[in-house]
Amino acid sequence: MNAIAVDDEPMALEVIRAHAAKVPFLELKAQFTDAFKALEYLQKESIDLLFLDIKMPDISGLDFFNSLSKKPLLIFTTAYSEHAVTSFEMDAVDYLLKPFSLARFLKSCNKAYELYTYRNAGEAADFFYIKTGYEQLKVQYEEILYAEAAGNYVTFVLKDKKILSRSTFAEVSGLLPPDRFVRVHRSYIVALNKIDKAERHQVTIHATPIPVSEAYRQNLMGVLNKF
Repeated sequence: MNAIAVDDEPMALEVIRAHAAKVPFLELKAQFTDAFKALEYLQKESIDLLFLDIKMPDISGLDFFNSLSKKPLLIFTTAYSEHAVTSFEMDAVDYLLKPFSLARFLKSCNKAYELYTYRNAGEAADFFYIKTGYEQLKVQYEEILYAEAAGNYVTFVLKDKKILSRSTFAEVSGLLPPDRFVRVHRSYIVALNKIDKAERHQVTIHATPIPVSEAYRQNLMGVLNKF
């Protein structure tokens, strides 16, 4: 996994360089104290992961990242905690508060590598990542019974727990493979192989009735008839 680091403090870059040298799946290709030189580099080179300071002269890390047309995986490195919520909304892999240890750095790199592997696995992957709190939580497709929308949140109901995610239902629909999940209502997507009983107005999954709306009934029945 190729990476670069952008930070106006040379000592901070040296810490990242030393830590990165010990991570076997990570190659730090370049380091920049000048954000605009980093932009020039990214116009010519493709990277997988960006270590980025937030408070820099001339341009903030937030504005820097938003200016990129092709966005790599992102790990913020900063001495300030007040931008944690913003970093989550930007889908940052992690938010490293300086000074951070090698162990904490490695944890962030492992999260990034799992996401990198998932992105490159395409349809072969049997898992995906759910945004919950300030984390990206790995979930196996086979674990999911159904997903329920509630405003700006989606609850994923698994066999043994529930996960609340700040996601739109459109985003969730794009994450769940259509050969394994089907939408039965404006607020529900269900796992096809978890349906115990299908009726005109509802399906039952693990003794839980889930409504089927008229708009999605015909498609549901068509999908079920293929089994």
